[in-house]
Amino acid sequence: MNREIRDKAAKLNIPLMDYILKRNVELARMDGQNRTILAVCPNSVSVIKAALRSAKRWNSPIKFAATLNQVDTDRGYTNLNQKEFVNTIKLEAEHINLAVPVIIAVDHGGPWLKDLHAREKWSFNDSFEAVKKSFAASVEAGFDLIHVDPTIDITLAAGQQINIETVAARTIELIAFTEHFRTSGNYPLMAYEVGTEEVHGGLADMETFRKFLRLIGVSLAGHGLSHAWPCLVVGKVGTDLHTTTFDPETAKQLTSTAAGYGSFIKGHYTDGVINPEAYPATGMGAANVGPEFTISEYEGLIELEKQEKYFYAQGKIARCSDIGLILQRSVIESGRWKKWVFASENADDFGSIPAERQTWLISTGCRYIWQNSEVLASRAHLYYNLQCQGILAEEIILSHIERAMDKYFVAFNLRNLNDLL
Repeated sequence: MNREIRDKAAKLNIPLMDYILKRNVELARMDGQNRTILAVCPNSVSVIKAALRSAKRWNSPIKFAATLNQVDTDRGYTNLNQKEFVNTIKLEAEHINLAVPVIIAVDHGGPWLKDLHAREKWSFNDSFEAVKKSFAASVEAGFDLIHVDPTIDITLAAGQQINIETVAARTIELIAFTEHFRTSGNYPLMAYEVGTEEVHGGLADMETFRKFLRLIGVSLAGHGLSHAWPCLVVGKVGTDLHTTTFDPETAKQLTSTAAGYGSFIKGHYTDGVINPEAYPATGMGAANVGPEFTISEYEGLIELEKQEKYFYAQGKIARCSDIGLILQRSVIESGRWKKWVFASENADDFGSIPAERQTWLISTGCRYIWQNSEVLASRAHLYYNLQCQGILAEEIILSHIERAMDKYFVAFNLRNLNDLL
């Protein structure tokens, strides 16, 4: 996965992500073109494969940002722990002879940001220690970046917001732990990302944003960890799960402020954004996309099911896979869809939710149940039925996901970046 560029970063004694971001600044000075790194949330093996194939086609670095819900010591909903996740990426990259840098990262690492911890109301100490264990496993597995995000505190009263001093202190503690573990084990340099786009993180205004960065700087220096300064800071740039308009003016303010500290702004919830070309134009360092690719995978499966039913009607298939029905039933039974219902919707009665919203909840909720045994069996059955009719089912699924990814490689000015690095 392009050892040459990793070696260049190592010679400069900086992490791979830091090198790429700083190199992008140098390139922009030369050709006047800003670039934003695409970070893919790896919510399925299909998404991993599609991302690597897209990165190869565009000859560009690709970043994977895995939440603790997706990849963890308990394997998460992808059924992969940290080591298995890294090995899956490496083997898929070798399979297609990939020669671009692949950045592997933890996304939203902090107490209660793993759904299980929040749902079971773990104590702060238990959740915090579990996060440290996850970070250690990520370092051992060969991750390149960790997003430290201690902005949730379920012990606070309703409506009470965690104060920024607490966020900064917990951020420093997690970075210090990770750096101690990394250096004691002689592991490679680690890049860091901090902050959150959510209001609960307390970074919703510029004054607090600046204060947070000042606190981080002073504390890192005090711990002798200035070398671990975060290359990325998550910024609230107008997008969330249900909005698709990026705010260029806010982004310019944030990128300018972060640049003064030597950092770049990272956007989250970039899914389906209507103005992705504005990300590089405003100097955004990177942007996350995730649920959009699950929806693309779901839509690809529904397209294949239509073909399957066509062949069944002709008597060419003995039994249909019922993939659509099984996906719907599995998502509903998982209860994970309840996390995304609106206040006006009944989380105890899926059937009462409007049909359009039901489709969205199912299609985006599939990421939680791709590895369910019934879903795996149904997908295998679907692929077999179509293979017997000469249709390469997996290729069609990957093409659906890749098409969704391609627009970001174009909008983020990433074509042939690998050659320039």
